[in-house]
Amino acid sequence: MSEPDEPGPEREPGPEREPDPEGDPGAEGKSRSPAVSGSSGPFRQRNFSLYFIGQVISNTGVWFQNLALQLVVLNATGSAQALSGITIAQFLPIFVLGLAAGRLVDRVAARTVLLVTSLLSAVVTAALALVVTEDPNLWLIYGLVGVLGSVQAFERVAAQAIIFELVGPGGLSSAASISTIALAAARSVGPALAGLAFQGLGAALCILINAGAYLVVFGTRWMIHPAELHPRAQHDGGARPRGRVPFQRGRDVNTLLVVNVVVSLLAMNFGLVLTSTVDLSYGGDAGAVGAVHTLNAVGAVLGGILAARQRKVSVRAMVPATAVFGVVLALNAAAPTLALFLCAAPLLGLGIGYYQGIVNAAAQESVDPRFLGRMMSWMTLGSYGMVPFGALLMGWLIDASSGRVSLAVAAASALVCTALVLVRTAPSRS
Repeated sequence: MSEPDEPGPEREPGPEREPDPEGDPGAEGKSRSPAVSGSSGPFRQRNFSLYFIGQVISNTGVWFQNLALQLVVLNATGSAQALSGITIAQFLPIFVLGLAAGRLVDRVAARTVLLVTSLLSAVVTAALALVVTEDPNLWLIYGLVGVLGSVQAFERVAAQAIIFELVGPGGLSSAASISTIALAAARSVGPALAGLAFQGLGAALCILINAGAYLVVFGTRWMIHPAELHPRAQHDGGARPRGRVPFQRGRDVNTLLVVNVVVSLLAMNFGLVLTSTVDLSYGGDAGAVGAVHTLNAVGAVLGGILAARQRKVSVRAMVPATAVFGVVLALNAAAPTLALFLCAAPLLGLGIGYYQGIVNAAAQESVDPRFLGRMMSWMTLGSYGMVPFGALLMGWLIDASSGRVSLAVAAASALVCTALVLVRTAPSRS
């Protein structure tokens, strides 16, 4: 449960928001329960439904590309370190360009940014399909993946910042949590379909499927009606109002950003860790790789739904989220066989989905809407910008020990973050 938004000496000044009609005390007699209203309300808005469908399609297509690239590199090199090069090329541009993307999204309509990035992603992905062969040039692949990552730096920030415009302030927490379900829903079908496509069609066609998915996503974003978007005041680059500067003040916000960095660095490299664990530690094939990601995603959908049922989310809500995440990571690390690892995968997914839903909702609620682009650029910098460094570290750790050891390290980091949030958000004694 999220803690009530009561001001305290150490608490970030909350943004002024429009009243939430669903939170009206006089609405107690309505037939809808708050939980159901909170988790299903955003889908009553056409624009949010189009956005969600596009995100599911986009993330499903990405699985075809990522799985194909992962297996091509592993088959060619047999090295988790070489595989980490794909992750580094994909996410390092986010570390470099993430803050610039946030400033752009606070000045340019997020929908416009998303239309441009979906078209550019389709073009670069099609080029990537042309260079994937049985004897691949890894440096050429890394280069094209890096170009795509540069485009995605702007895509990811805009995709988070537009959520407020789609649903307004009243449904923001639920919509932010629900948006993470798009990732989980894609993982529930993407890896299995990608594994079958890789075995039947080959790597190049798998990647071309992703290029086609980006074009479909462009269509869904084009169908979003700008006139129906909730206005978000654009920051004009002038003097910032006092008390409205995120990132520089506020104990809770700083705690959220630190935890996001630590968890992303040590506990969220699942494309690398799960694939390497199944392939190198357990000797599984492409079907097993797809299965573990799919089972993981089924649990993540449930975790995202549980997070979305909370109508208001504070940073304090990250205490149970990181605790559950740490426990299920430890459970997966302890699995001695592939069969037990597959059995534990849905629980890991539940922990991932719940954690991501809570942390995204807390970030959206913590700042003035005018600065959502910048706040989400810092979140993106933590969530994705740390991935290259985490991949380098985990790739070395897996090669030196095993995937199970990397999962144990991830579990320890999540539990340490639980203690940090617990201490940093504890109510002050008066």
